[in-house]
Amino acid sequence: MSNWLARRPALSWALYDWANSAFATTVMAGFFPTFFRQFWSTGTDSTVTTFRLGMANAAAGLLIALLAPLLGAIADRGGRRKRMLLVFSLLGILTTFALFFVAQGRWVEATILFTLATLGFNGGVVFSDALLLDVAQPADYDRISAQGYALGYLGGGLLFAINVAMVVKPEWFGLPDAAAAVRWSFITVALWWFVFMLPTLLYVHEAVPQNAGSMRSAVAGGWQELRRTAGLVRRTPMLWQFLLAYWLYIDGVNTIIKMAVDYGMAIGLASSDLLGALLLTQFVAFPASLAFGWIARRWSARAGVLLGLAVYVLLTVWAYFLDSALEFYLMATVVGLVQGGVQSLSRSMFGRLVPAGKSAEYFGFYNMVGKFGTVLGPALMGVVALAGNSTRGSILALLMLFVPGALLLWRVRVP
Repeated sequence: MSNWLARRPALSWALYDWANSAFATTVMAGFFPTFFRQFWSTGTDSTVTTFRLGMANAAAGLLIALLAPLLGAIADRGGRRKRMLLVFSLLGILTTFALFFVAQGRWVEATILFTLATLGFNGGVVFSDALLLDVAQPADYDRISAQGYALGYLGGGLLFAINVAMVVKPEWFGLPDAAAAVRWSFITVALWWFVFMLPTLLYVHEAVPQNAGSMRSAVAGGWQELRRTAGLVRRTPMLWQFLLAYWLYIDGVNTIIKMAVDYGMAIGLASSDLLGALLLTQFVAFPASLAFGWIARRWSARAGVLLGLAVYVLLTVWAYFLDSALEFYLMATVVGLVQGGVQSLSRSMFGRLVPAGKSAEYFGFYNMVGKFGTVLGPALMGVVALAGNSTRGSILALLMLFVPGALLLWRVRVP
């Protein structure tokens, strides 16, 4: 198996999506919102809990947004993409593991650990994305990127299915109750993430620049590279127009991923139905991500993303009127059809705009924009829910992200 992976670096790279998607699915989208509301923030008003969860997601997004471009510049200058991938992954793995030990009602400690784990997750994504250019040729970016997302949905979905079974039937796993099952699920995510990131670290070979030096020189040079890259981005219309569009629409996508379960619970849906719908999303997204790779080859990556954004606009309006578990299942299915496609094709579109030898630095900007795109949406939903005393009304705020983002993307022409 190891020799087979060594001969196929693109698959070894894609397995990192398989590894870290366990956190995105089980922790970020699934169990943390439900457990936060029912266990760590128990007894608190629903809108206050939504506000707290939104602020936690926004804080994590802001941290990585501020760090991403500098980290990318350092990695490019020093040839340290895999090393930085390991550092941030271990941060996410260890803090996810530590969630097991947070007692009931301790929402502050849970928020801090979740913020750090999300920082580790997003930091790892910066360097994983940059390694795409080391395992694929430009003509293969769409296909390999889509395969990575597809494996991510499949791997995250498989572990999430096990975790949901643990919660629904804790006695099958020798656990006393559902709360214990959720806490043990954090342990399984940490182990899954660690084991399946190893092929990427072992078998993906990054290009090391000729001027690679010490970490100190890499930091100093990274700041200089960052300033130069910022100037280049400003002077490249297609780059900054794409990044502006991406900032808006990916904010809406990320907000739905992180806040959908909390939103469903706030309007009175059962947590078991919400988790089941989320599990359905993962397995629908696996083939759908591959299908979007075909759409990109048949028409263009931009056409695929615009199709996905049109669906998100309709979903946002539908969510305002949502009032049954069946509708939530239907909505989750539709989200699964477009979510991975929008993410994977955005990554490959940007890859075509990146100058040779600047992958991590430019993907640092890409992820900085994407992570700023996890600040506004959750914070906006939290503030609107608190100010208007209505979680349902806050969902419509996402239209201000999807519609302008799609209109800006329409103007972008990608090679």
